[in-house]
Amino acid sequence: MAPDPRSDEGVLATIKKLVQDEHELHSQGTLDPKAKSKLDALRVELDQCWDLLRQRRALREFGEDPDKAKVRSASVVEGYEQ
Repeated sequence: MAPDPRSDEGVLATIKKLVQDEHELHSQGTLDPKAKSKLDALRVELDQCWDLLRQRRALREFGEDPDKAKVRSASVVEGYEQ
């Protein structure tokens, strides 16, 4: 049975799948524009998943319900400082 996609385990499973997809794209060598676009989209989705997981963990740490965490838009997540 697959984990609930909204749980920490579900988010981690999504991250694992996205990383596998990213590695598959990189293994192709030189990427055409379509593959580059897909890679960019994967990276944004990965950033959103990591952000969601950090939100869930922070809420839990402070005694809040981790299910209150929400996926933030790409423009918000991509605007964070590294």
